[in-house]
Amino acid sequence: MLDKTGIASLEQVKSRFPKKEFLAKAKAIIECYQDIPCNPCQTSCPFGAIHIGDDINVQPKLIVEKCTGCGICVTSCPGLAIMLAKIEPSKAVFKIPYELLPVPKKNEIWHAINRAGAIIGDALIESAILIPKQDKTVLVTVKTDLNLLYEFVTIRSKDHE
Repeated sequence: MLDKTGIASLEQVKSRFPKKEFLAKAKAIIECYQDIPCNPCQTSCPFGAIHIGDDINVQPKLIVEKCTGCGICVTSCPGLAIMLAKIEPSKAVFKIPYELLPVPKKNEIWHAINRAGAIIGDALIESAILIPKQDKTVLVTVKTDLNLLYEFVTIRSKDHE
């Protein structure tokens, strides 16, 4: 599906998620679906949880047991292809990269968006953090319904439709 529409299929997306038992703590979800010369995620991870190897054209692989959910890789990825996911009772919590204005604010309700750009529900903004080293990439923590775990990818303001 990715080759025809540019949108990853549900099977492709699920292949990037660790087993649900690992998602009791935040884990990186790396949605690189093509071999391209890139490795900031591997070089930025202080825990060695992302492996590419010597050939930077290889898709990164997450070593789930080493991932602490720190989020450094999320804001280091120039393609905005990494987010963190965590499961709570009846909710999914994500940390996503966000580079648009306005910057979301805590407790706002934004639209939850899928990979096709469609609105799929609501997303409660829990935090939006910009560290100067992140170069304008805000790390936004959002909470959605658990049934959006494999569909959710980003947010859109309800005020700017």
